[in-house]
Amino acid sequence: MRAERGLRETTIAGYRGVLAKFETYLATVGVDSLGELSAPIVSGFVTTLSPRQGPSAMIGICSASSVFLRYAHREGLLSRDLAPALGRPQSYRLSRVPRSISWDDVRRMLDSVERRSPGGKRDYAILLLLVTYGLRAREVAALALDDIDWERDRLLVPERKAGHCTAYPLSGVVGEALCTYLQEARPTTDDRIIFQRAHAPYAPMTHHSVSCRARHYLLKAGIDVHRPGSHTLRHTCVQRLIDADFSLKSAGDFVGHGSPRSTEIYTKIDVEKLRDVALGDGESLL
Repeated sequence: MRAERGLRETTIAGYRGVLAKFETYLATVGVDSLGELSAPIVSGFVTTLSPRQGPSAMIGICSASSVFLRYAHREGLLSRDLAPALGRPQSYRLSRVPRSISWDDVRRMLDSVERRSPGGKRDYAILLLLVTYGLRAREVAALALDDIDWERDRLLVPERKAGHCTAYPLSGVVGEALCTYLQEARPTTDDRIIFQRAHAPYAPMTHHSVSCRARHYLLKAGIDVHRPGSHTLRHTCVQRLIDADFSLKSAGDFVGHGSPRSTEIYTKIDVEKLRDVALGDGESLL
């Protein structure tokens, strides 16, 4: 996957995690070699995991397992392609509502940050980046000191998921939060990555720790949202753009969506526009 498909290390780690589950399952059913695999054994793997995993997780597990089984067949380790035996949970596009929160909830979350501590100064800057620009946790964790152009008030986000770089105007609020963290709270280190652990041993934050900090403050503020985390704030950023009458393409480009299809789901919860469509010309609510 690294050599032929050029996938990121985080993506490869995700595949490896799925294959570790597959390996554990094979050990429990007494399968010692790939040559012993059969359609019932492969389908049993999915059946065993289904009660403990949600639909989205199962889609990912089936996808990663299918890639491996097709590879094993291509390499001659399997006499036939067993990927179809995995099946796939049915998934419908636009079937769910994005887990965005209101702007009042955003203020409550930001107010819950203890900004007098070094960790609070860091986390406040992280939360502002997530909700202002809709960045992914991985993109925040990868930001380096060289990505901030203070002279031209620009923030560069390189190597986005869609394969391009984005330059944002650096807002005054975000810039002030970054300055406060860099000048007053960031540990002394030669590492160019901006966000560091708040306690020794100092090291750059991971994308997982960035998302965990977002989850921490959403829960601390008592905000009720499904699967709270960094993507909650990303969804909130996109929804705010849609509510401000940005086009789907403009909103998608702003947050780095690879396709307009990724942005379509946000049109489902623009209640006022949906009401206009439902009422039609000349009609009114009773």
